[in-house]
Amino acid sequence: MSVIIAVLIGLFLLLGLCWLWTQKLAAIAEKTVPQAGDILPVTGGAVHYTDHGPRDGQTLVLIHGLAGSMHNFTYALVEQLSPDYRVITIDRPGTGYSTRDNDDLAALPAQARMIGEFLDKLGVEKPVLVGHSLGGALSLAMALDRKQRIGALALLSPLTAVMPAPPAVFKPLVVRSAVLRRLIGHTIAAPVARLTSDTVVAQVFAPEKGPADFMARGGGILGLRPGSFIAASADLHGVTLSMPEQTVRYASELDVPGGILFGSDDQLLSPQQHGRSMQAYGLHYEELQGRGHMIPVTAPGACADFIRRMAAIAR
Repeated sequence: MSVIIAVLIGLFLLLGLCWLWTQKLAAIAEKTVPQAGDILPVTGGAVHYTDHGPRDGQTLVLIHGLAGSMHNFTYALVEQLSPDYRVITIDRPGTGYSTRDNDDLAALPAQARMIGEFLDKLGVEKPVLVGHSLGGALSLAMALDRKQRIGALALLSPLTAVMPAPPAVFKPLVVRSAVLRRLIGHTIAAPVARLTSDTVVAQVFAPEKGPADFMARGGGILGLRPGSFIAASADLHGVTLSMPEQTVRYASELDVPGGILFGSDDQLLSPQQHGRSMQAYGLHYEELQGRGHMIPVTAPGACADFIRRMAAIAR
């Protein structure tokens, strides 16, 4: 019995130390990458956003992927586009400095509704949705549910199909229990993320090399906040539940013009499965040879050129 008590005390102390370390890491992350824009309340939470470029220009809405933030776009892509377009970047509901009231709102239809309400409150009409990775799946959800209100799609390395399992780098996020997510998020997730950050960045950018300043300039350090693990885990669960029904709708309901740009050597999502296959539903397809998954960061010029061409065909 004394051994069991000693183990429990040791575990309690370890979790306590991890909690303290997590608080310190979160404070550093928020000091390094503070809130960049404004907060707009919507039903179920609030959306953190920035609004660049001419207000009377064609509107682009940039939606980031799993475990990311708006800084994946502000790293380099926004400055390529903002001279000619109104460029709105957001932290998806629950990520970065955006919020959501519960994990059920991680489902794609729920996130699509929240972002749709956000755009309506801003008075944005017929935007071009620029979705990267999971942000691509969310852009498609919006195109299905708000088809008359979307001008075009410009999807970068998007998730478009059902996956039997997440990429290896995201498997630690597979936690179905909301309670367990929060326990992990507030104790061990951030310390582990801090110790493995170089490896994770290398895997996400492969075969390209992640930039040395990505953690700060690209917002990667925000992943050290407890809420980042909680939101990313809920997002992964939500998209897993949402994608089967969404993909069934493509054939009969997807009629928003646009296209998909993939890196030919993407290590996280298959260009064939998630990109080229979408030509069957009317989306244009292009590849960047030798590029990986994080093309908004590594190939901003090529992405900007692609987005401009998709914006030109917006309805």
